Amino acid sequence: MATLDDTDRRLLSLLQANAREPVAELARKLKLARTTVVTRIARLEREGVVAGYGVRLGQRLEGSAVRAYCGLSIQPKTTAAVLSALMRMPEVEEASAVSGPFDYLVFLRCETHEQLDALLDRIGLIDGVNQTQTSIVLSRKIDRRGTLAAPG
Repeated sequence: MATLDDTDRRLLSLLQANAREPVAELARKLKLARTTVVTRIARLEREGVVAGYGVRLGQRLEGSAVRAYCGLSIQPKTTAAVLSALMRMPEVEEASAVSGPFDYLVFLRCETHEQLDALLDRIGLIDGVNQTQTSIVLSRKIDRRGTLAAPG
């Protein structure tokens, strides 16, 4: 398990806010040498603290998407087959094993309500899925995934 100091945590916070921030700018904000920041980032990547970098969708695309959380109850011993079927559905962005009345909580993103309806039908037909319960996301009230830094 990697041990993180306060500088690592501040660096991770800056990277989450804007992973494309130039190393020189990160170094300036952290009051560290550029080579020190490069070394820390490489260590965080090597230790698996940073698993990769990605793109966050902007409000233009994010706001027009239909997002939903779907709780799944599945039959024992069908986990691998159910997860494999979900993996082949590009609208499934995340699947998490959870405690409570459901076995998995799946995050879905579709372009229209009709596409979501068809997707839920496909999920319900997967061998091993006993029950689903879906909640459509109306709006995001708290978002700690990081935001793009404002210019200037």
